[in-house]
Amino acid sequence: MPSSQGYHKVASEPVDPEPLLNESRVASGAEDTMSSQQQQQTVTGNPSGKMPVTHSQQRLMPVDSDSVSSSLDEADPDAPPGHRHPAARLPGNDDSTLAITTTSGVSRSAWFTVAVLCFVNLINYMDRFTIAGVLTDIQLHFNIGDDEGGLLQTAFVLSYMICAPVFGYLGDRHSRKWIMALGVFLWSTTTLLGSFMHHFGWFITFRALVGIGEASYSTIAPTIISDLFVGDMRSKMLALFYFAIPVGSGFGYIVGSEMAKAFGSWEWALRVTPALGIVAVILIAMLQDPERGQSEGTHHMEATSYREDIKAVCRNPSFMLSTAGFTCVAFVAGALAWWGPKFIYLGLVSQPGNENITLNDVSFVFGAITMTTGIIGVPLGSYLSQRFNRKYPRADPYICAFGLIVSAPLLASAMVFVSADATLAYVLIFFGELALNLNWAIVADILLYVVVPTRRSTAEAFQILISHAFGDAGSPYFVGVISEAFKRLLRLSATGLSTIFPNDLASYSQLAENATLTTLAPETEAFLPSRIEGNTPANEFRALQYALFSTSFVEIIGGVFFLLTAMYILRDRRNVERAVAENRTANSANRLENSTSSSSVSE
Repeated sequence: MPSSQGYHKVASEPVDPEPLLNESRVASGAEDTMSSQQQQQTVTGNPSGKMPVTHSQQRLMPVDSDSVSSSLDEADPDAPPGHRHPAARLPGNDDSTLAITTTSGVSRSAWFTVAVLCFVNLINYMDRFTIAGVLTDIQLHFNIGDDEGGLLQTAFVLSYMICAPVFGYLGDRHSRKWIMALGVFLWSTTTLLGSFMHHFGWFITFRALVGIGEASYSTIAPTIISDLFVGDMRSKMLALFYFAIPVGSGFGYIVGSEMAKAFGSWEWALRVTPALGIVAVILIAMLQDPERGQSEGTHHMEATSYREDIKAVCRNPSFMLSTAGFTCVAFVAGALAWWGPKFIYLGLVSQPGNENITLNDVSFVFGAITMTTGIIGVPLGSYLSQRFNRKYPRADPYICAFGLIVSAPLLASAMVFVSADATLAYVLIFFGELALNLNWAIVADILLYVVVPTRRSTAEAFQILISHAFGDAGSPYFVGVISEAFKRLLRLSATGLSTIFPNDLASYSQLAENATLTTLAPETEAFLPSRIEGNTPANEFRALQYALFSTSFVEIIGGVFFLLTAMYILRDRRNVERAVAENRTANSANRLENSTSSSSVSE
């Protein structure tokens, strides 16, 4: 499905300059190529030669694609990179003006596109975490332990990350709309078919196929938003898009647990999102695929080879370091999303008075917390970015680092107190997830302004590959394996203790175990499949607690990566602005030359 978009100039990465100490210095490379006569031209209706300073960065592109380049940026001396206002005009075109609107001027087509992409992202993450809401039921059905339970998510994410670069390559060169439609149809179909599988091998195979479909959507959707909006409006729309991740995840827990409760079978939890997926395919087919780089006037950039694209993004330190930080976010989010409900449930049932609590109840509360923190955290991160970036251009990576470093002790404390005070544990989880959710929209925005437009789908795919390969692809399985290892150690410890102290401590240990078991209702014991293997609920809780402590350590590492990103982000951001400006200037010169040649021939 080749795209009809035309390209005339090869995108190139300029040589990296040294970071400028003066944040307000003009960074556009177009200034070096503009003649003094062009610099003295004025925009119609504004004798000063600049558009009035506004807080809106949204530009509605004219229907005539050639007039897009009229949005060449001229830096406001007092504005940091990425917050400049367009002021330059096309050379030789005295009547051209710039169309700049506020948020209220966003076209209906753009709003519809964003709404559809957000809806698909919502059901995407609903589908991904529906299984987590009924994980214990699935473990009972297939008679599997924590390690194989974690492998379900790992198989999904492995196929997801392996296919992401393929769709990233296709997304930079072919019709993005139809690639997304095909992907959504694929994951909807495989999710539905997987709900009818009663052999674990087939079930995990269909979960892996779901990852292929989701990879086609996740690599492409953010680049469409970047081609519709720039500046602050792009940040706001990305916040809206990534707002669907925690909200969709929360819906996944709730829908999964409630559907299983309503129909008495966990299989029905997997049959909701396929129906919504078919609706999404129809909506995607109605979208208009914008030209690549349209919002920045670089839609004439020609895509380079895939090898050159990979080399360029790998040499981009801001992209690589922010990707490493985001990998830590994915690791933590994946582990907590998969094991959080079960861990909280084990902690709560160990307290007297909680005998009637079920895993479905815990999944509902955990999903509600995840949704609420997403509703608040993602827009809050975007707001902080827009507020502080005007004065502190390095604010984005600092905000991401702050969120991870603050989240680490909060979540670790929640893991400690969950077996003693449920209310305190839920409060700590709330603020820990809130801090973690500050990252989503900001990381996406960083990628878009440190990578040139024709390489963004490739960069998105590369980031997905890295973040999932070393993040949430392995974290559920990693935590499950550690948990099983600690269970064995705890059993061996108890066995050794009874051997050394058979008459004293062993009897007290058995008495404590019996007392714990008597507090569990029969239906509660049914949710603990490892009881068959000889594990006590206390051992199972303690093992999972030790395994989840690893997430706090990973959060600290992620914060360090974002702090390192701040060292390079200004330089890489200005490199992209310079490449964009040079492309616009070259296109303007080519059009002027062609216009002159045409006039000479007609005379």
